[in-house]
Amino acid sequence: MLKTAVIVEDHSGADEVGLNNTVQVYCEDDDELETYRIVTSVRGSSLNGLISIESPIGKALLGHKVGDRVFVKVNDEFGYHVVIKKIENTQDEDADKIRSF
Repeated sequence: MLKTAVIVEDHSGADEVGLNNTVQVYCEDDDELETYRIVTSVRGSSLNGLISIESPIGKALLGHKVGDRVFVKVNDEFGYHVVIKKIENTQDEDADKIRSF
């Protein structure tokens, strides 16, 4: 496993969505606010609000700023828009479980 390990670097600016940021988004279709923390794929747990940078919404949010309206492409036939309402700089939590495969 370590032979194929890749270091995930965060190149986002202080005011942009990046790794381990907690992001509040407004889901237009549902008229709801949702809060997620952007994490690496080994820590992803959507039921706990931990969204992988490999997921459609994780990919869509990276690098965007508060106020940006972002299109989340789920597949070739479906997608939706969210608006970034708040970005909070948070840290990797030791309590986050690493997914087992």
